[in-house]
Amino acid sequence: MASPLPNAARRKRGLLPQVAMLLSLLLLSAPARAVQPDEILTDATLEARARAISAGLRCLVCQNQSIDDSEAPVARDLRILIREQLLAQKSDVEVVDFVVARYGDYVLLRPRFTSHTAVLWLTPFAIVIVGGVLLWRRRDRQSTPDRLSDQEQAKLDRLLND
Repeated sequence: MASPLPNAARRKRGLLPQVAMLLSLLLLSAPARAVQPDEILTDATLEARARAISAGLRCLVCQNQSIDDSEAPVARDLRILIREQLLAQKSDVEVVDFVVARYGDYVLLRPRFTSHTAVLWLTPFAIVIVGGVLLWRRRDRQSTPDRLSDQEQAKLDRLLND
């Protein structure tokens, strides 16, 4: 039996859930920004610098979230501190150094390469190198067949000749 809806109406009805799903996915994929309107600087250049700096700093409460994305009160305080430093004509490096001096290297989402963080940066490479050496040695052992001792060879010859 034919559907009571004309073809065009059926197509529109089938398209609505798809459009709703697409819009939902787009809204969910947009990054959440926790920067409040009262924090935003009027100078667009300074605001862009503040956003770039705060995107690279870790929220001390949320840990794996930047202060730009975090809604924690300490993240808000850090965002305001960054903007104050920029208004005081500090460079981006000076602002980051100021925050690191206050809170330590932990506040950086991408830690600097120093003697304290060398293990953090070099461990993945060491694991790959050690794994490669172990695989290479294992391959070499498997490619060379084990030889029988003279006694084993003699015993095998006796068994085969019987």
